[in-house]
Amino acid sequence: MGSEVSSRTFTRDDRQRYREKMQRSLDALATMLAEDTFSFPRRQMGLEIELNLVDDAMRPAMANSEVLEKIDDPSYTLELGQQNLEINVPPRELAGGEMLGLEEELRTSLDNADSKANDAGANLAMIGVLPTLRERHFDRKWLSEAPRYALLNDTIFKARGEEMVLRMEGPAMPGKSPEKLDTYAESILPEAACTSVQLHLQVEPTHFAAHWNAAQCLAGVQVAIAANSAFLLGKALWHETRIPLFEQATDTRPDELKNQGVRPRVWFGERWITSIFDLFEENVRYFPSLLPETDDEDPLEVLEAGGAPRLSELRLHNGTIWRWNRPVYDVVDGVPHLRVENRVLPAGPTVLDTMANAAFFYGAQRALTSQERPLWTQMSFQAAEENLYTGARHGMNAQLYWPGIGWIPPDELVLRRLLPMAHDGLRDCGVSDEARERYLGVIEQRCLARRTGSSWQRETVALLEERGLSRDAALSGMLKRYMELMHAGEPVHTWHVG
Repeated sequence: MGSEVSSRTFTRDDRQRYREKMQRSLDALATMLAEDTFSFPRRQMGLEIELNLVDDAMRPAMANSEVLEKIDDPSYTLELGQQNLEINVPPRELAGGEMLGLEEELRTSLDNADSKANDAGANLAMIGVLPTLRERHFDRKWLSEAPRYALLNDTIFKARGEEMVLRMEGPAMPGKSPEKLDTYAESILPEAACTSVQLHLQVEPTHFAAHWNAAQCLAGVQVAIAANSAFLLGKALWHETRIPLFEQATDTRPDELKNQGVRPRVWFGERWITSIFDLFEENVRYFPSLLPETDDEDPLEVLEAGGAPRLSELRLHNGTIWRWNRPVYDVVDGVPHLRVENRVLPAGPTVLDTMANAAFFYGAQRALTSQERPLWTQMSFQAAEENLYTGARHGMNAQLYWPGIGWIPPDELVLRRLLPMAHDGLRDCGVSDEARERYLGVIEQRCLARRTGSSWQRETVALLEERGLSRDAALSGMLKRYMELMHAGEPVHTWHVG
């Protein structure tokens, strides 16, 4: 939800005008799709990484404004909580050796940013959920200092009418019973505990549906082999706890609306699509506005004059519906384009792991879109959704459904089926052999080792507790070692426990 909004109170007239503007925006989008007015000069990728700030004792450092000022780089922006930042990587071509260059740029940028953050008593951490967060860090006072965050918080709670419920149970730690979380929150700051990597891919309008459907098919596999969010509020929960946490932390529905089948704003979806229009139309049809701010543009008049409408209301609304694979309409230098934004991956553990996850996604997605018989014609949408939750809960220990195979562990599915497809897909995208082999080699070794950031976190905490440390001390000790290994930069499958 990166768009700036005013801090004013919205009226009934605002909401009606906003709804009307979104309908006109939908009409404009339909015309643009029919007339094929979108730019697609080359296949471009983009990347966003959400970051945590911690102090030297591994506690959350509520200092993002000061850190951002010291970094002084427009690539870095505020995020929801004062312990969060985000780095936005400018788009670049996917082909050639661009991914290798991006890896080097990311390392340099994050190292420089971390050094400057140290001047404010903070350190950057790439991890899906910061394990040292506690309930006191969810106090509303820790919202970042931007009007949109306080306004979004107040609007969500007004829609819900009651406290947020955080309730989940994960697989047991070795030799122990499963741990349960059952608590309440009076702000949306639990969402700030969810730090992710967002992968963007610019696509042609006629190919958007295939790319989105393919991304949905891959979501469960992605989280299973890249899980990095093992602990929340001192509890060992899902391997990718971000998934249920994000859904619960932004849920505008009390139980009665859930029972009526009202859709959640963090959403996998409910069907395969045939056009990007399907997703934007669902947004308008199913979800009331949270931030009904309008501008003076008439999108149809702009279109008739030969321009590219901003569709500001449609884009703002889309930013308050957190699909795990989100459609993006954007205008750059007066030229419109479309992107798929993949949002299922956690941050970290290392830059190399991040690039490997991206390469696997782009390659496997491309291969799935090139198949003569699309995978989504052989697989129910509900099976893809179930894969997401099973992969998030169990990580490498999940059993996923895949057409033509049946139930299979994610590591075996990747090694047997998806990794060769990812190699083919990256070749088709023109990615250099050096980049393809480097990043997919990391995925192969991770699957062979069956080690993710989450499994390493759980094993390390278990070992520290066996040595007599309390859970809090074990989490702090684990995070300290995690950050040492994160900075060393070797991929997570090489990390030793002990």
